[in-house]
Amino acid sequence: MVPADQGGGMMRADLLSESVDGLDEALAAVDAFDRVLVTGLLRPGPAQAAGLAEIARAVTGTPLAAKVSEAAEKASAGAAGEDHFVALAAARAALLGSVHDALAARTEEATGRPRGEQGTPEPAGQQPANLLAAARSWLSDLARRGWRGLDHDVVSGAAHVVSAMLPDPGLRRLATLLDGFAAELAASCPGATLERVPERRWADLWSRGMLLTLPGAAQVPVTGTVTGRLLPLGVDLQEHATAVQAQVHAVLEPADGGASRLVRASVSVPKPDTVVGAGLWQLLRPHMSLLAAVGEGCSMDLTDMPVTVEGDLIWSDAHARQGAPADAFATARVALPTAADSYVAPLDRHPARLVVPVFLEGYAVGGDDDAVVLTAAGSPLVVDTDRIPSAGPLTPEAVAASGACIGLLRWDAGSFHVQPLAVETTVRRKVVPLHAGGWAGGTTDKTGVRAEKAATDAVTVLRERAGRLLRK
Repeated sequence: MVPADQGGGMMRADLLSESVDGLDEALAAVDAFDRVLVTGLLRPGPAQAAGLAEIARAVTGTPLAAKVSEAAEKASAGAAGEDHFVALAAARAALLGSVHDALAARTEEATGRPRGEQGTPEPAGQQPANLLAAARSWLSDLARRGWRGLDHDVVSGAAHVVSAMLPDPGLRRLATLLDGFAAELAASCPGATLERVPERRWADLWSRGMLLTLPGAAQVPVTGTVTGRLLPLGVDLQEHATAVQAQVHAVLEPADGGASRLVRASVSVPKPDTVVGAGLWQLLRPHMSLLAAVGEGCSMDLTDMPVTVEGDLIWSDAHARQGAPADAFATARVALPTAADSYVAPLDRHPARLVVPVFLEGYAVGGDDDAVVLTAAGSPLVVDTDRIPSAGPLTPEAVAASGACIGLLRWDAGSFHVQPLAVETTVRRKVVPLHAGGWAGGTTDKTGVRAEKAATDAVTVLRERAGRLLRK
């Protein structure tokens, strides 16, 4: 919301509220196919045939047109094979990829930042074709049965595939997706009794899983190494019942004087459901020294740190050491506007994956009890307060009282939202920064200390119980 040439990270906030040509039509075709998967393709009727025809029309004139048209005809007749389901999944992914690209172009225009160079992924290694075929067969069975036809027998078919895949690092990405997808479906069985079907979510998981069964698709190539100074912007903490992930967004200034770029560093760990809030950091800290640096407001000096084509650092503490103090808001004002955005791999092109670091300043705060809205020059931007973690000092109230914000621009339900990572607010006439990851390296805050102690007690009890079981 501040022109880039005046130190801001967002040049044209008004562009974010303008319509995007073709977006509604692409999403309508995706929705039509998603409705097909609700009832399944075992005995397709006129409604399923219409949905399949719509997604086939949507890719007319593209390299996918012939295969998708054939797949739609076969599926409408109840005779679709695995290759036909792969073609339909590819069409759906291509449409959502086009939506992603259009939205990404809009954010690039709004932020005024340069686009990162496209990398060339390394060739993937050999993967067991039998396991990929087994996964594809299970996903095809799901498409035939449909979400309303789910039962425990068909869902449990993923178990032996997942257990066979997990020991192979090259298949672990697909195995994790299938495991989580199957668990979610099992918790919803029988499908016939569901009050509401999460059509978009399950279709996303199904189509992504289907494409990951293609040889080499699941490969996450490391394309090189980087050396330079890492300037953290903030931490995105994502918590689930059995796992937690911290993703640090940062600006990398290469030591060779090259152009700065946006990168990410992530760490994920399993967790017991009794560890919540600030206690989550205890599980994460031992695996990544960067979290301590973020909590202390310091940079990191990297030496030959592996990095993927998409700007994800394959973090290793052996290639990093803590550097000088680095204020995140100074980084946002000075370094962020000229940092190149990350390249997005073809399979990751999806509007839900659009995550753009931005800096907002000079806005008015409005909204109501259900929403916080930041408005500058008449352009409103809704704050996604649901994504603010409880494991830090940042709160929706602090955002509502702020004057500057570092956040992640996301797109959901037809509009852009901002997820706050940090804000500047005034406390007793002093400007005070509050970070979502402010407790990542430890805290003296009373609330944080209590949560840390509770987590320590919970982990100690669990370790003692596990030790007794092992001794038996």
